[in-house]
Amino acid sequence: MIHPHPGASNSDEFKGFNEARRIMWGHEARARVYERFELTTFIVDTDVAAVHVDNTARADRVSLVAFDKAGQQVGVDTLYIDEPGQHLDIAPEFDHDFTDMDVVPESQLERAIARENGWVVNLTALREYDLVADRRATQRAVFLAHLQDMMKTGDVRGFLFGRGESDGTDAA
Repeated sequence: MIHPHPGASNSDEFKGFNEARRIMWGHEARARVYERFELTTFIVDTDVAAVHVDNTARADRVSLVAFDKAGQQVGVDTLYIDEPGQHLDIAPEFDHDFTDMDVVPESQLERAIARENGWVVNLTALREYDLVADRRATQRAVFLAHLQDMMKTGDVRGFLFGRGESDGTDAA
C-alpha cells in the first residue's frame, strides 16, 4: 500500500509531477517532428512552405505532401513507423493553425486541409526551432515543476539559482 507524504493532500499531491509530464510530452512531440523531418529534404528545401502530414491512413507509415507558398504541391515523401514513438502527432508549435500560417484560398493545400486526415506543418516554424534550446528550457521547466511538489512536502526548503560559487549564505 502506498501512503501519501504526511503533509500532502491526495488531490494535488502530484501536481508538479503531472505538470512536468505534460511539459516533457510537449518537448518529445516537438523533438520527434523535427528529427523525423530531418530525414526528408523538405526541411532544407526553401521552396517548401508547408507539409501535410497524413498520420491517419496507415498505422505503419506517415505520408507527407509538400506545398509551396502558393499552396501548390511540390513533393511527396513517406516516413515509415517502426516503433510507436515515431508517430507524428500534432505539435501545436509547428501546426499551421496555431502558427497563423497563411493558406492561399482555393489552393491544393487548402483542399488537403479540408480533408481533415492529418495536420499541416508550417515549415517556417519548424526551421526556426532550436532543439538544443528547447531541451534546455524543458529541463528547467521540469525541474521547477518538480520543485513545487518538493517544497510542498518539505523535501526542499531552500535552493540556489545561478552558476557562481556560493558561500552557503544566500539560499532562497
